[in-house]
Amino acid sequence: MAMVEVRDVRKKYEGGFEALKGVSLQIEEGEILALLGPNGAGKTTLISAICGITQPSEGTIRVGGHDVVTDYRAARSLVGLVPQEINLEPFQKVADAVRFSRGLFGKPRNDALVEEVLRKLSLWDKRDSRVVELSGGMKRRVLIAKALSHEPRVLFLDEPTAGVDVELRRDMWETVAELKADGVTIILTTHYIEEAEAIADRIGVINKGEILLVEDKQSLMTRMGQKELRIELAEPLDAIPEPLRSFELARVDEGRSLVYSYNTTSERSGIARLMGQLTDAGIAVRDVATSQNSLEDIFVGLVSAQQTATPDAPDGACKTAGAK
Repeated sequence: MAMVEVRDVRKKYEGGFEALKGVSLQIEEGEILALLGPNGAGKTTLISAICGITQPSEGTIRVGGHDVVTDYRAARSLVGLVPQEINLEPFQKVADAVRFSRGLFGKPRNDALVEEVLRKLSLWDKRDSRVVELSGGMKRRVLIAKALSHEPRVLFLDEPTAGVDVELRRDMWETVAELKADGVTIILTTHYIEEAEAIADRIGVINKGEILLVEDKQSLMTRMGQKELRIELAEPLDAIPEPLRSFELARVDEGRSLVYSYNTTSERSGIARLMGQLTDAGIAVRDVATSQNSLEDIFVGLVSAQQTATPDAPDGACKTAGAK
């Protein structure tokens, strides 16, 4: 059984706007799913529905087997949420804020656990500081500590490292890895694609409310990754010779280099044949280098393809298809 199961969920607001339209998604216990998408893509709406903050108009959502509507308390007790917005009581002490959040879920006082959480997030030396005295990055750490205070089995991180410096971001990645090792299921939304590449097991891409895919990170990179061969020439070319035009080469740097794109999943790359044709054409090569698409390239390509396919969709429209 999946830890989080979303089936045919729709969310319609007054006025007829549908923020979610038939979304289906399964997230397994102990995995890290990175949900990528631009602003207004529907990430926060989906998270809010799973957490029970907003009720879906149609469909079902289960967390740990509990329906988030009909069995709200049991489902919500399994969930920790780190929201985008920093909304903390400014004059509350850090340790008190974490203890208070634990109490909200009916959990007994556990100072040892609070200390453990604060130490993991490098907040222990700030435990008696008031929230107003903290930096933005430290305040975000307090949000994470509050979300972990009741020992959730599912943790939602909605843009958790926004405004956080590189060092703190890496510390958070280490904390996420430790939680995963403890079997916690983590759903991460982020604008930092390197986060997804660094820590996620699966990648989901969402745009205009539509989940474009959810796939294992490595298989996605392999399936959709393109490589480029950049060929630096000894002498610039004014035009690509006729025998080489079947390779769909691109002239760059005013003809001083040629760029050849090929799919990593193809049985043959065509590179050997290309180099042979260059020799036959009397074109001297100074240097060659290869580069592979990053996850960011793949993400941008998917979003661009959707926008091209739905040019008439109004801004902010959500057209969501099911995906696993």
